[in-house]
Amino acid sequence: MTQTPFVKSFEIYVQVGAILAVLTLYFRTLINNKKLLMLLFSAFIPTAIVGFTLYRFIKSFLLGNSYITIIMLFFGGVIFIIFEKKKDLIKRKTELSKLSYKQSFFIGLVQSVSVIPGVSRAAATIIGGLVVGLNREDAVEFSFLLALPTVFAASALDLVESGFSFTSGELIVLAVGFTGAFITALLTVKFFISYIKKHTFIPFGIYRIFLAVIFWIYLSLR
Repeated sequence: MTQTPFVKSFEIYVQVGAILAVLTLYFRTLINNKKLLMLLFSAFIPTAIVGFTLYRFIKSFLLGNSYITIIMLFFGGVIFIIFEKKKDLIKRKTELSKLSYKQSFFIGLVQSVSVIPGVSRAAATIIGGLVVGLNREDAVEFSFLLALPTVFAASALDLVESGFSFTSGELIVLAVGFTGAFITALLTVKFFISYIKKHTFIPFGIYRIFLAVIFWIYLSLR
């Protein structure tokens, strides 16, 4: 699919649908845990600074750059596999309820790298969480929750920049994508957290490497 301005905006609004599903699932948890809200705000700061400062560069140059995406897909998969193999080197263990603001800020720094296409925001924050000592389940949950301010802010900025200048047909496409993402996320978030309790991230690393190779071959044959 050609990376037109509308397509780039569509990708963002599809994410909003998924994030609203996360908000629906964790609304009570967030309302009843003020410290968690502050931790999410602390983690959001680095990404907010990077995203706001580099918005035009990201959308005009990075988004839609197939080769950057492929490279980051590949190396992201390698990092996932290496990290799983070496995870026992991390001696410090931290419960989500005891996460410090310094640790949450570090997770946010790692997340800011995901402005580069091919760097999964979820993968970056999960790895960041594991680095500071969170277990897999807590790292995944914090990653999902951190997506709330991150994706909403990105969408709001995109809306302001685009001036909401969409045709009626484009609005219908946005609505369908938004709704589909919302329903899909509702069905998969809890399943993913349950799955990750018993499995490693190695299959995801292998998947990313495989996907990168397939895309590379496709581009080479065009």
